[in-house]
Amino acid sequence: MSEQTVLVTGTSTGIGLEIALGCARAGWRTVATMRDLGRADRLRAAADAAGVADLIDVRRLDVTDADSAATAVAETVAAYGRLDAVVNNAGAGHVGTLEQETVEDVRAVMEVNFFGVLHVSRAALPHLRASRGRLVSVTSVGGVVGQPFNEAYCAAKFAVEGFMESLAPVAAGVGVTVAVVEPGPVASEFVANIDIDRDRALEQAGVYAPALRAYLDRSGRTFAAAQSPADAATVVVAVVTGPTPAPRTQTSTTAREFVRVKLADLAGTAVIDLTGGWLR
Repeated sequence: MSEQTVLVTGTSTGIGLEIALGCARAGWRTVATMRDLGRADRLRAAADAAGVADLIDVRRLDVTDADSAATAVAETVAAYGRLDAVVNNAGAGHVGTLEQETVEDVRAVMEVNFFGVLHVSRAALPHLRASRGRLVSVTSVGGVVGQPFNEAYCAAKFAVEGFMESLAPVAAGVGVTVAVVEPGPVASEFVANIDIDRDRALEQAGVYAPALRAYLDRSGRTFAAAQSPADAATVVVAVVTGPTPAPRTQTSTTAREFVRVKLADLAGTAVIDLTGGWLR
């Protein structure tokens, strides 16, 4: 088959669902993957409504399982003969702070948000070399700017950014374009899916309770007025299907201005002053 093919992870809801729809609307054969196929109905209904159901192939992929990633990539290439792009979108949020969580908690965040990206990317790279394709990872402004009570999540996203920035010139030498896309706040199920009981968390926060309360209050206001998943996905789809993208792209003016603070802050004081203000 001659259609360009993209594999997208984490497509059951939110940005991932909209990326899958957007790639299909652009005429790309889209392998939309998710850990639980029991959650595929929403994507399938949206694909039907958009008239792109024939271009979307829903498959299972658990990014924390290297064998699952390898199987999904191999089956995609077997079915369609090629792989032109991968979008590492699957991820999980986490709220917590070091003194009150275990190393195992942090490892779990890293498994999904960092090692999951590596499992899929490693399996895909030989096929992306063959097609001179694109490896795109949806990170976050939290991959550039450390944020209070997001230590593990930001660490994982920082790791993805550092890995992909380091990989980019190496991959370019064999014909693969590597890019990251950094959303700011997005009004999706991502936040709702963060496993936190606010009242219980505050009760157990001890000396951190006032700061955590201020952070959660601010987060609620921020995400209530956030960018839509569809708008964020439009930027990702352009990185996949458009002209050769920049190594780093933000999905909104808000995201760009937030990242700009860090990239211009050699001493780190502007970032700490900014994020410290969220806790008062």
